[in-house]
Amino acid sequence: MTTVSAYAATSPTEPLTRTTIPRRAVGPHDVAFDIHFAGICHSDIHTVRAEWGQPDYPVVAGHEIAGVVTEVGSEVTKFAVGDRVGVGCFVDSCRECDSCRAGLEQYCTGTGMVGTYNAVGRDGEKTYGGYSGAIVVDENYVLRIPDSIPLDAAAPLLCAGITTYSPLRHWKAGPGSRVAVVGLGGLGHMAVKLAAAMGAEVTVLSQSLKKMEDGLRLGANHYYATSDPGTFSDLAGSFDLIINTVSANLDLTAYMGLLAVDGTLVQVGMPEHAMEVAAPPVVSKRRSISGSMIGGIAETQEMLDFCADHGVTPEIEIIAPDYINEAYERVLASDVRYRFVIDTQSLR
Repeated sequence: MTTVSAYAATSPTEPLTRTTIPRRAVGPHDVAFDIHFAGICHSDIHTVRAEWGQPDYPVVAGHEIAGVVTEVGSEVTKFAVGDRVGVGCFVDSCRECDSCRAGLEQYCTGTGMVGTYNAVGRDGEKTYGGYSGAIVVDENYVLRIPDSIPLDAAAPLLCAGITTYSPLRHWKAGPGSRVAVVGLGGLGHMAVKLAAAMGAEVTVLSQSLKKMEDGLRLGANHYYATSDPGTFSDLAGSFDLIINTVSANLDLTAYMGLLAVDGTLVQVGMPEHAMEVAAPPVVSKRRSISGSMIGGIAETQEMLDFCADHGVTPEIEIIAPDYINEAYERVLASDVRYRFVIDTQSLR
């Protein structure tokens, strides 16, 4: 076992502070790597501030992790020292249930997926995330980062990227399909870029038009303000797929009316409160509402390779670890375009 520097939350209200955390010794199937960059996801904030239940403090958040391999276990076959690698939202699963066997480890029905942080691994030890200098992960849960993707830009792909790629792929976004993205934040801007790269006709639905120039630059064909009531009448029945990336409670009944026959609204944001939807707009056009959570390991690798092939990377702002607390406040104020990424050099 070794110790590494990290930034941890010790309560819902105190700022994150520098500390040290343990990392297990490298086992036969483990990959150890120095963390170079870690993205800040809104779910990190929800977790450390106990908005999704009481976490096991101290919490070292971060599940958008990119770095370089420093050591591999004796039986590792997939990676070697010096490889560029990443880890996303989970570091293990039961490996035996139908979901795991199908490559849907995020929906593991056995032990459940083991989160990259604030979880307990099969060794009985707490997991700590990417706001740290190094990590040790089983090779089956490590991703290879293509050479053409910079490590800093790769980090957000491991949550924001796969969270939006997976539903776009599952619902077959592509040429001839009409996709709407609700919200242009960390998730939304990736949904726009990916849907455009897949060849779909992309529309952004945002509360206002203040990010319209960005949305069109990122690949959207159209941009509408949802604060304008006319948007919902003008666009009625227009979309085959709506990806809702926001964590605010919305009037889902209104959004369901924007779908064409057999259209689907996919929820990927995590609002604090339950949202209601009236039956008529669902029943009348055989519309569906569904959800999607990140992606499995194989699909995440597919996403990374797709991004490399199509030149898709997130819009990022690099920060030092001692800026994390300020970054959290800016995320809550929607004052980031579009993802904070921590340069962890000072923690290595």
